[in-house]
Amino acid sequence: MINNFDFEHGDLLSKRAKEITGPILDIKNLFNKHGLPVIYINDHYNLWQADFEKIMDYCRNEKSEQIIDKLAPTEKDYFLIKPKHSAFYGTALDTLLQQLKVDTVVITGVAGNICVLFTANDAYMREYQLIVPENCIASNHEQDNQYTLKMMRDTLKANTKPSSEQKFI
Repeated sequence: MINNFDFEHGDLLSKRAKEITGPILDIKNLFNKHGLPVIYINDHYNLWQADFEKIMDYCRNEKSEQIIDKLAPTEKDYFLIKPKHSAFYGTALDTLLQQLKVDTVVITGVAGNICVLFTANDAYMREYQLIVPENCIASNHEQDNQYTLKMMRDTLKANTKPSSEQKFI
């Protein structure tokens, strides 16, 4: 969700991302309340030596400011930088999840039909249980989002019920 939306159809994705910030924040607050880990995995924007503050500063603009202000990571959150679309590819995510003894991952964010889908696929291949609340992912176009959700339900066995219908704890 920490993104500059500076690409073709970025305006569309920014608008759709703003619509999902509320439910994502609710999940984050619930996890924080129960001491569960919250992990941000972010594109690097060629800022390989950056921390999350530098990446947020780089991404902050009129398309992203509202999202960043609402969902910015805190010092107690985990923050990893990824080189490609999947949060698992080229990162320490799998090792971190194993150390935290996580067997179910809740995946939220953008873009649903790219980064979220590829991350969900890689999580499934590593035998994690998947929760991808349908009201917590966004793609540039609604039909892409719906197709992605169907693929995750049917192929990856993901639970895609809305966040209000999930039992996270």
